[in-house]
Amino acid sequence: MTRKYAAKPVRSPKRTGTAESAPQSSARSFRLVCKPDQRPLVEDLLRAQGYDFEPEPFSEWCRRLTVEPRPLGSSLAAFFGLIYIQDRSSMLPPLALNPVAGSAVLDMCASPGSKTGFLGQLVGPDGFVMGNEPNHARLATLRQNLFTLNLLHSATCSYGGEALPLPSGMWQQIQLDPPCSGWGTVERHPDVLKLWQGDKVKPLVGIQRKLLEEAERLLAPGGRVVFSTCTTNVQENEEQVLWAKETLGLEVDPITPFAGFTFEAPYLAGCEGTLRVDSEASGAQGFYIAAFRKPATAPVRDDEQVYETGLAADILPRHHLTMPGVDPDLLPEGEIAVVNEQAIFLQQFALDHFPRQFRWRGFSLGKAAAGEVRPSPRLRTLMPDYAEGNGINMDEPAPIQALLTGQSLTVDTTEKELGLYFRGLPLGRLRVKGKRALWSEK
Repeated sequence: MTRKYAAKPVRSPKRTGTAESAPQSSARSFRLVCKPDQRPLVEDLLRAQGYDFEPEPFSEWCRRLTVEPRPLGSSLAAFFGLIYIQDRSSMLPPLALNPVAGSAVLDMCASPGSKTGFLGQLVGPDGFVMGNEPNHARLATLRQNLFTLNLLHSATCSYGGEALPLPSGMWQQIQLDPPCSGWGTVERHPDVLKLWQGDKVKPLVGIQRKLLEEAERLLAPGGRVVFSTCTTNVQENEEQVLWAKETLGLEVDPITPFAGFTFEAPYLAGCEGTLRVDSEASGAQGFYIAAFRKPATAPVRDDEQVYETGLAADILPRHHLTMPGVDPDLLPEGEIAVVNEQAIFLQQFALDHFPRQFRWRGFSLGKAAAGEVRPSPRLRTLMPDYAEGNGINMDEPAPIQALLTGQSLTVDTTEKELGLYFRGLPLGRLRVKGKRALWSEK
């Protein structure tokens, strides 16, 4: 018999952590998206535009706004992909998965890319993250976000997450944030409690179980999957944990509670080690997070078909990317392919492991024509360190803002492009026409 639960339990559940250690208001949080040694420069750029913030206690990458003179999304740091605005609860699943630097991760339900992007930061440029998004409209959003964030070591695909055409046992680390009722977002979306009640939740529960089953198939023995939802519904949280243990043979891998949050105790026995965010006390969305480990002795399912790796595409040598303001040696390990007049970077892990018939897309570097690549002006991660003559280094944000509104700068150079920097922090590349440098993404 299916049990029904109210959106808010009548009882007062036990909590772990203290309310004093957790924020009481829902101020905006964000991540810094840059190299570790560039974090102070990104903070300088934000403060130069009047923003202020404090560090989040659970990650060196995360900050919480204290002063917001204008919407954070309109800041220069946001425009150049140096920050990503994200609810603080949503930051926890990638931290719970905690992938090793240089490792590969699959995000099964990726759009808009909040967790995919954070995973990309955690694995670093020597790692790899694959974001799968079944919805083609949302896939475009995912790709745009990964592009803006300059996560060259990412790739995307679009399959139903319950049936990914990938070899069994391929992944050591999987992120699974499936479709859910969203009860934890009720503060921002009051209608979710009306939309998802009673029998309406059943299809979601079924989809989540199919996705968990596929995650178990794709996991290598000893591998981990983090399952998370933004709902407070027990059917989509603790009951799914018990089902995964009993039906799939997955083991709960206890998660250490994160600083700065208050957590309620799990609502069902057998779910110890999972985290249920107390929304009100934590100043964040209601969230549920469980980590599973596939037993090291678990067998890997025999696939019916033989997967042949490789890719049929025209490959360009890296020196075709050489031009002022771009250093091809900063590319991760992989190849540059030409697809429909676009230069696409393909990370080496994907080339070594993905089946030839698997349809996926790497990172778009820019346009390709006549064997040459015209990189996007947003490829800041491929910009060399600032030096006299290789770019324009601004000390204040106002001239940068002026460039983005269509103004130009007088320059004395014979180069066609120049790097744009803020106190040595790479931002992007300017196009030079005559003696004028301007920002153009055409």
